[in-house]
Amino acid sequence: MTPPEHHRPKAIRDRLAAGRAEREAVPLEAHAEVDAGPGRPDPVELLTDQDATRLQELVPIRHGRMRATPFTFYRGAAAIMASDLSRTPTTGLRVQLCGDAHLSNFGVFNGPDRRLVFDLNDFDETLPGPFEWDLKRLAASVTIAGRHREHSTSQVAASTRAAVRGYRRTIAGAVDVSPLDVHYRRLDVEAFVADTDGKIGKQARATAKKASRKTSLRALDKLTEVVDGRRRIVSRPPEVVRIDDLVAGTDRDRISDFFDRYRATLPPHRAAVIDRYRFVDIAHKIVGVGSVGTRCLIVLLECDLGTPLFMQFKEANPSVLEPYCGETECEQQGERVVRGQRLLQSAGDILLGWSRYHRPDGGNADFYFRQLWDGKGSADVDVMGPKRLERYAELCGGALALAHARAGDAALISGYLGDDRTIDDVLVTFAEAYADLNERDHTAHGDAIRAGRVPAVDEPEA
Repeated sequence: MTPPEHHRPKAIRDRLAAGRAEREAVPLEAHAEVDAGPGRPDPVELLTDQDATRLQELVPIRHGRMRATPFTFYRGAAAIMASDLSRTPTTGLRVQLCGDAHLSNFGVFNGPDRRLVFDLNDFDETLPGPFEWDLKRLAASVTIAGRHREHSTSQVAASTRAAVRGYRRTIAGAVDVSPLDVHYRRLDVEAFVADTDGKIGKQARATAKKASRKTSLRALDKLTEVVDGRRRIVSRPPEVVRIDDLVAGTDRDRISDFFDRYRATLPPHRAAVIDRYRFVDIAHKIVGVGSVGTRCLIVLLECDLGTPLFMQFKEANPSVLEPYCGETECEQQGERVVRGQRLLQSAGDILLGWSRYHRPDGGNADFYFRQLWDGKGSADVDVMGPKRLERYAELCGGALALAHARAGDAALISGYLGDDRTIDDVLVTFAEAYADLNERDHTAHGDAIRAGRVPAVDEPEA
């Protein structure tokens, strides 16, 4: 229960008041605005500008995945929304942003104690910035997902409102909690499943069970085969392609140095775990929608018992937020991702680290490392009914609020948002307008593909 205002410490009261005072510069109602005027950059050009640094043979797959639906387009269009948000009224209440807080970037994974946790799980775009940018991206994603599922207008609004309400109530609840307790507070999947009845509870249990089976042993069965007595990753072009030449000949030393630099970013007791494994095989693996075309490799390691460990190292490019929020203070982009993730998550991957690869051509590529399958799973937004989407959206809003409370000032944000539903309704209006804009951008992207401006291919069904 929230204590009466006069019972709170003066420092808390002062920060709540400072948050409320921020409304004089940026009223809550101002967040309903979406600027789609003539000065708006061409959304297709913003996307194709990103293609320049990607593996060109994979760029058509990226655009093929994005054109499938307005929701898949939105998943790959973080750069477009970052540009759009920079043109809206913006508060000075900064946190470590996720940077891409749409519905599909939340999910479950194993904490260090091997219990499943629900939290944000994608940090490629993380950077300090205005807290509401994450909240707006989440709200718009709920509206776009609900429309894709053909929910009624009132049902879509209810789901979007639930996401904002979940954020507002959770950030308010964090005001009177110590920083240490906020750091440890997490959305425990087992507790959530136990407290959820009916069809939604059954679906939640199925998602948790599926995630719990996603281990390195499971990956070994799904991703590898034995050839001439040697375990190796199976090539399934273009999704998975073995890369023998990366570890052959003169490049072996470069790869070894690259891995040693990653090891140096781990605490000594975590590095000691990695030291017990040896290299077996490596492959390139396509992941996601917006990330397609960036370099993402999976590595199979093995200990003396023959037990596998799959690691993923993923290229980290500058955040799409940097043109508007400032460049990262980190020396490497992989470091930016890892430090942002450690700030925002309640319980993270114990093997999370980063490294810079020095290419033979003299260039550099930044990467971050994590376990490939460690109880990871996500709810399938594409099959959610109205009630389940509403419940899931509220859960995502709560998870985002906890992340912001760890990395920012909950009292300032809560004071700004207030304790009524004003911001809930305002962001429903914003999300509806932005979903309209996203649909127009999706259509423009499809037109550019048909006109030959943008290369795209459809992947065969599995």
